[in-house]
Amino acid sequence: MDNIQDSQPVEEKKASHSTEARARKAALLGAVFLMATSAIGPGFLTQTATFTAKLGAAFAFAILISVLLDIAIQLNVWRVIAVSGRRAQELGNAVLPGLGWFMSILVVVGGVVFNIGNVGGAGLGANAMLGIDAKIGGIVTAIVAIGFFLSRRAGMALDKALVVLGAVMILVTAIVAFSSNPPVGEALKNTVMPGTIDLLAIITLVGGTVGGYITYAGAHRMLDSGAGGVEHLAQTTRSSVTSIIVTAVMRFLLFLAVLGVVAGGVVLNTEGNPAAEAFQAAAGDLGMRFFGVVLWAAGISSIVGASYTSATFLTRSSGSDNKTQNTVTIVLIAISTLLFGIIGTAPATLLVFAGAFNGLVLPIGVTVLLYIALFRSDLMNGYKYPKWLAAIGILGVAVAWFLAWRSFGGVFQMLG
Repeated sequence: MDNIQDSQPVEEKKASHSTEARARKAALLGAVFLMATSAIGPGFLTQTATFTAKLGAAFAFAILISVLLDIAIQLNVWRVIAVSGRRAQELGNAVLPGLGWFMSILVVVGGVVFNIGNVGGAGLGANAMLGIDAKIGGIVTAIVAIGFFLSRRAGMALDKALVVLGAVMILVTAIVAFSSNPPVGEALKNTVMPGTIDLLAIITLVGGTVGGYITYAGAHRMLDSGAGGVEHLAQTTRSSVTSIIVTAVMRFLLFLAVLGVVAGGVVLNTEGNPAAEAFQAAAGDLGMRFFGVVLWAAGISSIVGASYTSATFLTRSSGSDNKTQNTVTIVLIAISTLLFGIIGTAPATLLVFAGAFNGLVLPIGVTVLLYIALFRSDLMNGYKYPKWLAAIGILGVAVAWFLAWRSFGGVFQMLG
């Protein structure tokens, strides 16, 4: 009898640890899909379709290089934020007073520009999917997004919704890619032996995948959920890479879907909605409905991701139950929706510009984090940063600076 009584607390502790482990895994999965679905927005669809129409199979090389840069950058961003236990702007201010707020301004501006397109994209998705007015569809979608942050269990609801939305986008796009019958062999060849190398395409992809607010989306969500810390670094590393792989799978499937259409002789209007044209050409009216599903899912997940991450740059770290942060997130969604109502649907050029602009912003923040990793052990709680990780981070950010410098003029010429 005594043995039974003694064993009960042990069993309870085991159950408690098991519950905590499951919760931590769910939180990290949510962080993975927050980062991935933040990247897979209307701008993502437009950028991919635009550059595929322009470069054809050679665009595969730009995708490969951008994925490698993304992994190098995200490994370091997640690691520094996890070990330090601080958000990016807090680390920036610790290095140089005001630097963190400068980073915040850049992130929030880029996030709002993207979010105008996100709301508009969700509206167009609702129109293609259900036939309702695009403006009404955008506003209703924004209201649904606000609903996530009004929930008492906002974090859990958000994590589950993003996983579902990400899975839906990948599945539907895979169906369309199969229908378009793309020249897979030519795409694979150009992945390593491209006929054309376009630096602007690469910096735009990097900016649209891990630039601006997207750089910090998953890492800040991980921190808010309590899944950071040195003791969880193995899971953090896997999650950071997984988030890029999820995005890369979606990017390549979309590329193949559009490539099949372009290779078949269809000329896409890159000034309009090239992704929608590609889906319709590949699968007819059903393809347009599929595009509506993907675009709506991309729109609402990116509305959530852009607003949430921007809000984390305007508030202090205080755990997952942060009413002020949720309020700021709601305000940012409302502002983006209001601007959408005034400006209307963002044209393809603006969405591509937003990705390229975020690519210019990207190396600034990552350089700050790498400096902290290498020279500010006080901010890293005495953690000895791995040399191999610092090396690939320095290589990645050096390439990002080079691409940003070479592409600077081209980015702003997009608007002229």
